[in-house]
Amino acid sequence: MNKPTIYQLAVAGVQKLIPYKAGKPIEELERELGLTQIIKLASNENPLGPSPKAVTAMQAALADLALYPDGSGFHLKQALAAKYGLDASQITLGNGSNEILELVARAFLTPELAVVFSQHAFAVYPLVTQAVGATAIVVPACDYGHDLAAMAAAVTAQTRLVFIANPNNPTGTLLAQAELEAFIAALPETVICVLDEAYFEFVQQAGGGDSIAWLQKYPNLLITRTFSKAYGLAGLRVGYSLSSPELADILNRVRQPFNNNSLALAAAEAALADSEHLHNTISNNSEGMLQLTEGFKALGLAWIPSAGNFVAVDIGREGLPVYDALLHKGVIVRPVANYEMPNFLRISIGTAAENAVFLQALADVLR
Repeated sequence: MNKPTIYQLAVAGVQKLIPYKAGKPIEELERELGLTQIIKLASNENPLGPSPKAVTAMQAALADLALYPDGSGFHLKQALAAKYGLDASQITLGNGSNEILELVARAFLTPELAVVFSQHAFAVYPLVTQAVGATAIVVPACDYGHDLAAMAAAVTAQTRLVFIANPNNPTGTLLAQAELEAFIAALPETVICVLDEAYFEFVQQAGGGDSIAWLQKYPNLLITRTFSKAYGLAGLRVGYSLSSPELADILNRVRQPFNNNSLALAAAEAALADSEHLHNTISNNSEGMLQLTEGFKALGLAWIPSAGNFVAVDIGREGLPVYDALLHKGVIVRPVANYEMPNFLRISIGTAAENAVFLQALADVLR
């Protein structure tokens, strides 16, 4: 009898799972190529860094590192509740909003159930679905964005979750509020809609309003947001969800104790109160988006209009060789062939100087 391998002992969904691949770290490129002048425009991070108030709050929290953090995240929840006009019982804190997506899958999915999400949507949706053995229903995109009519048609009696990213990553596409609410309103009560708003703060277009008011009307709605993007705290991993108290109660039953550390809790609370830093971040993003798209226009390249802090540009050829050539020039961007977009690269908005270095490097590579 052949002995089973360790891989065969894993649960079925995990056996064939391909782990999420993050953007290449600066230190890794330094080791590989011996470069010292590197800019990273790959992971949609805040080029201005964290709020100075967040840094001060972390420094103050250092004195208590021997103590466990507040497992309930009381002060951060109170600050979020005050900001959004909600009760703290409607908030679940996660180790990044990514953990919230995993908690939802663990709490509500079984191998008999299905999940609906769009083509070109965030890579974690299929990962959490497969990990618990549920069935993924991937709906073809429309102009690189969510086709809500087709997604509604894909919902069956077996559907338990629908994931919607708004704005979507990696395409940056944004759904109209009226269309999105109509979709949520038409969902069966047995289907939970996870509205992933990781890039909410960057939404500036008319009609890109706030979804918080919908929570009173739709108890099956869960909104996820993060401090990793606009608030510049990606290294601390702080995210959260807003929902009905009942939905939050279920998530908190499977949430790990102390899933947010003390420094993260202190920094997130301080960052939330620093409106000036957020304003500067959004202004830099608007200016940088124009700088990049004007640069693409000068190079004769097309791009997908984006409501996030990144933009997907069509290189007009296979993206991976261009990505690799940019690495050798000390510029890290994100190839998105794994999203069925082989000719695109996703570029995070950097500072004006970083954007200029990237555009010059891209021009040199394309020549």
